[in-house]
Amino acid sequence: MMHPRRFARVRPTGRNSDVVKLIFDPKVPVIDCKVIDYSPGGACLEIWGQTKLPNRFELLYSGTKKRCRVVWSAGRRLGLAF
Repeated sequence: MMHPRRFARVRPTGRNSDVVKLIFDPKVPVIDCKVIDYSPGGACLEIWGQTKLPNRFELLYSGTKKRCRVVWSAGRRLGLAF
């Protein structure tokens, strides 16, 4: 028996940018990341370079700012929960 998904996944399209901005503190520069997967409950991001991230920060995507936390990390990819 298949169960329906609780949330619809939204993949970035050409209309929206697939780049998000991570905001930690007004004194710290903003970091750009690539969106791999985005849903109402969280997102999967790919970061560039050797960046040390805190567990909680704000995410700016398509004009919407959300407070989020890191729930998993694998190499250059991060899983976030909103």
